[in-house]
Amino acid sequence: MILQQILRLSSFFHSAVSLHVRRNIGLSAIVFNKTKELDPVQKLFLDKIREYNTKSKQAGGPVDTGPEFQKDLNESLARLQRAYGEGDLTKFPEFKFEEPKFEETPK
Repeated sequence: MILQQILRLSSFFHSAVSLHVRRNIGLSAIVFNKTKELDPVQKLFLDKIREYNTKSKQAGGPVDTGPEFQKDLNESLARLQRAYGEGDLTKFPEFKFEEPKFEETPK
């Protein structure tokens, strides 16, 4: 009877310890992967993103677009201006909130 209880407790501790070890191994694998060099496909992908970012900053907008893209952009902006009114649709709108005016009423 006592032996059975000891075995039950040991199996409980075994499962708790194994879960803890599995979690630590999983986390350490992530940390080791971050410190290693990226695989070639990931490296190529990141290089292309960085290259596009520098090109778009130099061009001041989308890169490698033709006249058809600019035509579509202008048509879309014109359609939005007709639907939502005038203003510059390429900028985020500025909101002005005024404090409400409260009047005291005599009691």
